[in-house]
Amino acid sequence: MALNKNHSEGGGVIVNNTESILMSYDHVELTFNDMKNVPEAFKGTKKGTVYLTPYRVIFLSKGKDAMQSFMMPFYLMKDCEIKQPVFGANFIKGTVKAEAGGGWEGAASYKLTFTAGGAIEFGQRMLQVASQAEFYPGPPMMDGAMGYVQPPPPPYPGPMEPPVSGPSAPPTPAAEAKAAEAAASAYYNPGNPHNVYMPTSQPPPPPYYPPEDKKTQ
Repeated sequence: MALNKNHSEGGGVIVNNTESILMSYDHVELTFNDMKNVPEAFKGTKKGTVYLTPYRVIFLSKGKDAMQSFMMPFYLMKDCEIKQPVFGANFIKGTVKAEAGGGWEGAASYKLTFTAGGAIEFGQRMLQVASQAEFYPGPPMMDGAMGYVQPPPPPYPGPMEPPVSGPSAPPTPAAEAKAAEAAASAYYNPGNPHNVYMPTSQPPPPPYYPPEDKKTQ
């Protein structure tokens, strides 16, 4: 999706602080086809290193190629396949779409050839991670051109421990008056003495008075 946005001047790969490099392989060749008006940076065979993060694939070229880096987020990739030809090195192929501000336009078919091995391992891990990333398409934005959504919230840490109670503060006159008012308005049913009923928006019912025994005549 993004062209020349993920490499440093020293030749290193640039990722967000929320990402980690899950896997990388050297001696990888990247080629493109099925493009309209092929930009100069997409012509020829690129040789370098491919990186896998939880959100995307990043290719970093060796040398002074016009394409120094190329990033493909999972949500813009489709039709990914791992190929094992009878002759030649194994490779991964698929298609990727451009996004506004990514440095190129349209869509392209790509081919990542692992000349020193690793295509199956990288491809299987990539497909596994991409399936998990369907719910969270990407990390926070690196710049205004990358329309990533926010990452998932941190996992639920579990119930919090109750705070340790310190020495109780002396009651204020207002608090004492409030408590007295609540106590005066509470009532209970002698038939169920374990429940105390506090008032809501309705006034409490009149106090209960047990019936007096009938006087003997």
